[in-house]
Amino acid sequence: MTELRHRVILHPYVTEKAMDEMERMNKLEFAVDRRASRAQVKHAVEDLYQCKVEKITIKIVRTGKIATVRFKPEFSAEDIGARAGVF
Repeated sequence: MTELRHRVILHPYVTEKAMDEMERMNKLEFAVDRRASRAQVKHAVEDLYQCKVEKITIKIVRTGKIATVRFKPEFSAEDIGARAGVF
């Protein structure tokens, strides 16, 4: 199961807008596998970072698929971002 989580989430997607959303709206963005569904991304994020996800939105761009993950209020996106390697 560990390998599956690492295959779904490729890496954090860091942009200026993503950093602003992390601070203001408790969100992080991840580049994910093109074949991954929202449920798979949610499960992978919750297992990998031991947190609860409130909502996931996915956008498809030229370079792949980007998932924007909003965390429940009791979990800080900044703390999770530090564990994910954003900083």
